[in-house]
Formats: sequence, structure tokens, C-alpha cells
Amino acid sequence: MITVSATIILVSVILIGLVFALTNGLHDASSVVATFINCGAASPKQAIAVASVFGLVGAVLGGNLVADAISELINLPTDTALLTILFAAIFGATLWNLITWKLGLPSSSTHALIGGIIGAVIVSSGVDNIVWGWSQLIGENHEVTGIVKVIAALFLSPVIGFVIAFLLEKLSKFILRNARVSINRRINQLQWVIVAGLSYSHGSNDTQKIIGIFTLALAAWSGTAIEAAPLWVRGSGGLVMFMGTLLGGWSIMKTLGRGIFDIKPLHSLNSQLSSVTSILGATLVGAPVSTTHVVVGGIMGVGAGDEYKMVHWGIVKEILVAWCITIPLSAMVSALIYTITAIIFKVV
Repeated sequence: MITVSATIILVSVILIGLVFALTNGLHDASSVVATFINCGAASPKQAIAVASVFGLVGAVLGGNLVADAISELINLPTDTALLTILFAAIFGATLWNLITWKLGLPSSSTHALIGGIIGAVIVSSGVDNIVWGWSQLIGENHEVTGIVKVIAALFLSPVIGFVIAFLLEKLSKFILRNARVSINRRINQLQWVIVAGLSYSHGSNDTQKIIGIFTLALAAWSGTAIEAAPLWVRGSGGLVMFMGTLLGGWSIMKTLGRGIFDIKPLHSLNSQLSSVTSILGATLVGAPVSTTHVVVGGIMGVGAGDEYKMVHWGIVKEILVAWCITIPLSAMVSALIYTITAIIFKVV
């Protein structure tokens, strides 16, 4: 039976989920256009327009594989008790996003969300109710599922982005070794197409994470299974995420566009190509990845491929530390929020 308290917590899940999508935009949508803007290929308004349109298209048309992967991390009954857990998970992730945005650190929204899910589920229902994926990995089929699949995708995707970007930088420098400076104009024009693809891939992967949570919340509230997310869920998630860029992702853009390596048009193009390849590949196999991680990996790759000593490795170390502490800290915050929320709403 649908109760008033369950409806209140459902509305709370949706509202805090939209805030999370907004903070995701502050991080990841900023990452999408950072090099595009800082190399002079487009103005901030132009870059945001491209990212918004194609990101929204990606959110609506990107499929359900990543959303399904997120919803399958929890081994719990789909009832109203789940709403409190989802609220705490998203709230913890959102707080972490706001902290790292304020500090200008390109942290991972995906890490924060995974940490939030882990913390809320453990404190509410125990460790066994998280689909870790270890048993499937060491079983006869060696299937990669659950948290193992997510963590593997999160850590491998920036490494793949780094390698692709490094190789592209070396290859393009060799091919264009005798090219004139005027070729930068053609490179900047080509970036418009690549950024559109990167925005689409970002929308199709990142937006699905919150779509998966919303779909699970609606199913828990109604008590009926929902096969696919409603169009309003996809549209609102994609739209709000890219609104985040307008509201203050500039400090992260500066960190990514200039703080790691002094980006030139060719660097930007190569890093974008590596990011598109990594994110689209992950989306096709239903693996949630961090756009910020992948973009940072691409920028590091082009920097190392061009001039290793010119990469600001000190800033890279700060980013890596933020990556490592995101999951445990967001898990702790979500666990605390769950404890408080469960008392207030008395859903469990």
C-alpha cells in the first residue's frame, strides 16, 4: 500500500536526484567542454550549447544498459523501505560533489554515487545485500558483474583513455610534423563534431546512472516492476545535468584545460577522441564510467605524449587522491544520512 511517508520520500529522492544531476553537470559536463574552450576552439556559450543539445539527446536515446547495471547493484526487495536507502545514497553523493566542486577538484560523480549506495545499503541491510560480484568472477563462467564490474570500469577507463590519447598524440605529431600553424583552424572546426559525440556519449552514460536510481525508486514506491524509464525521467535528468555547467563548472574547466597541461588545439582534439572512444565503448557494454576520469586520463595522455615534463603532475596527484577517497567518504556520509532519514520517515 502506498503511504504518505513513502510518497514524501519518493519526492525527496527525485528532488535530491535532480540536485545530484546538477552537481554531476558541474563536474562532468564541465569536463566535456574544458579543452574545447581553453584551446580557443569555441566560446563558453557556444561550447555549452553544443554540450547541452547533444548531451540531452544522449540521455534520451542512450538505452538502458548502464541504468540496469546501477539498479542491479542492490540485492533488496523492491518496496518502500528501499526509498530511504536510495535517498541516503544520492544525498551522500551530492554532498561530496558539492564539496569537490567548491574546491575545484574534478572528482568523480560516479564514484560518489557508488560510495553512497554502498554506505546506505551496508548500514541498513548489511554487506550481503550488495552485489559485489566476487563469486561470479571466481566461478566457472568468470562473469564480471556488480561492484567488481563498476570498479573495474571506473579504473580501467581513464587508463585506456590515457593510452589512446598518448598514441594519438605521438601519431598526429609525426603526421603533422611539417604542417603550418594555419592547420589549427581545421582542427578547431573538427573539434565541434568530436565534442558533439563526446557530449552524446556523456549523456548516454552519466545520465543513465541517475535514471537507474529514479526507475528503481518509482518501482519501490508503486510496488510494480518498471521495465524502462519514462521519457520525463530521461529528459529531466539530461536537462538538469547540463544546467550544471551554467551554474559554476568554470573552476573545474580551468583545472582540466590549463591546470594539468597547457592545451593546444591538437591536444584538445586527441584527448576528445580518446574520451569518446572510451565512454562509448563502456556504454555499449553497460559499464558506468566517469567522464571526468576519462577526460583527465586523455589530457594526461596527450601531455605525456607531447612533453612529459610540462605536465603538472602535482595537480594530477591531488586529483588521484580525490579519486581514491571519494567512495569511502561518500559511503560514510550516506550511512549517516540513512540513519537520520530512517528515524524521520519511519519507512523501515
